Amino acid sequence: MVVKVFISRVSGNYEVKSRQQRVLSILDSKNIEYEVVDISGENSEGAREFMKNNSTSFGSTMSDPNPNHPLPPQIFNDGEYCGDYDMFDMANEAGNMKTFLKLCEDKENDKVSRVEMILKQIPLAE
Repeated sequence: MVVKVFISRVSGNYEVKSRQQRVLSILDSKNIEYEVVDISGENSEGAREFMKNNSTSFGSTMSDPNPNHPLPPQIFNDGEYCGDYDMFDMANEAGNMKTFLKLCEDKENDKVSRVEMILKQIPLAE
């Protein structure tokens, strides 16, 4: 299984560039092997179409809260969709990166829903 991070090396959106860099930095820091798939290259139409057709979350940004198509970075494990930047960030903060990336065995203890990841981010009222 190969983690694939779909990015655009020529994005004009600073937030997209920053998110792409952060995803790659976190994967590097956790020694997780991955493949970068650039959707902006001359011969990248197939990769771009794959990302558009298989991403279920569009990765909204401050400058584009309702994008018409998925924005990079989008993360896959082989052909299986893992998520967008926000989902990646939640998994990182919750300590569930291997589950998010579908790198661990499907054990009941390792399963964490997206709702659980979101709830871990909300501070409890005192």
